[in-house]
Amino acid sequence: MTRTLVLGAGNIGVAIAELLITSGDYHVTVADRDESRLRGVPEGIDSRCVDVADDGALRQAIRGMDAVVSACPFYLNVPIAQAARELSVHYFDLTEDVETAHRVREIAADADTVFMPQCGLAPGFVSIAAYDLASHFDSLRRLHMRVGALPLFSSSSLKYNLTWSTAGLINEYCNPCEAIYDGELREVLPLEGYEQFSLDGVTYEAFNTSGGLGTLCETLEGKVDNLNYKTIRYPGHRDLVKFLCRDLRLCKRRELFQDVLEQAVPTTTQDVVLIFVTASGGKKGKLVQESYTQKVHYGRIGRLDLAAIQIATAAALGAVVDLQREGRLPPKGFVKQEDVSLADFLGNRFGRLYDERWEDGPRPAP
Repeated sequence: MTRTLVLGAGNIGVAIAELLITSGDYHVTVADRDESRLRGVPEGIDSRCVDVADDGALRQAIRGMDAVVSACPFYLNVPIAQAARELSVHYFDLTEDVETAHRVREIAADADTVFMPQCGLAPGFVSIAAYDLASHFDSLRRLHMRVGALPLFSSSSLKYNLTWSTAGLINEYCNPCEAIYDGELREVLPLEGYEQFSLDGVTYEAFNTSGGLGTLCETLEGKVDNLNYKTIRYPGHRDLVKFLCRDLRLCKRRELFQDVLEQAVPTTTQDVVLIFVTASGGKKGKLVQESYTQKVHYGRIGRLDLAAIQIATAAALGAVVDLQREGRLPPKGFVKQEDVSLADFLGNRFGRLYDERWEDGPRPAP
């Protein structure tokens, strides 16, 4: 049994714990400082009250584990990674925050265990899919990544419901974005680069957001002319968010911004995750375009009814933890998402949950 500590008993942390425990190969402990959240942990999963900000309590919780998974807010990940390094425990997180990922990479230098941040959907799985698609070409002209978690039924002016970390969402809308344009690595503004496209007869908008590329800019610099990541929403959402962020300057008052969103925008578990990656380039002397599209629907995993974003995030995290356990990842140090084979990911018992064929009923047990 692989002893795994999941830090954070929120919607994503509990989904990860349930996914791992149903496989029968993991002994899972969920830790959180909020005892009320721990009461929501399913039966059969150990739980303990731990304040991550308490360095001694954090180390005591991690000691003796094989792996630690941070489902905490991004600003708590650095001390967790430092404790994992000192205790020689494999480390995984879901951060979309670029600076946090850079700090984890520094901590991972010369480590004898795996340090793998950004293991969710975007950043995360989308980098695995995009890098695989890029490998199909002799020369790469363009690689565009579009991802969104959207409510199936939304009646608000924002045409959006909260489905995951509000702090993480605000980071995406407010922080600078990386991209490669005309072969040069550049910093671009969030909420810009507006476009519309249709998929399965539905019109969507997409625009720059921060963090979704993970380490792909570094990996593909000098190998691709144009690389960018944009978030998918229903048309009209970007303009309203831009008003909040720029005109009302809520990007400068993020705690207030978070409070406004959480008080005014309802959550939902009836959602769909859209993944749309397009690449074009040279192949056998011809200019060719290929695309990868996928949808993940909400459904039931084990004993829990989960939103699509919970399933997509938990499945991505679970798959890389499982692949590390099976020896299919680099054995130590900093591991990028693009180090993961797409075939290995989709062939994994957790990665198979990305198969949209299960949209009309309960998903298979891992």
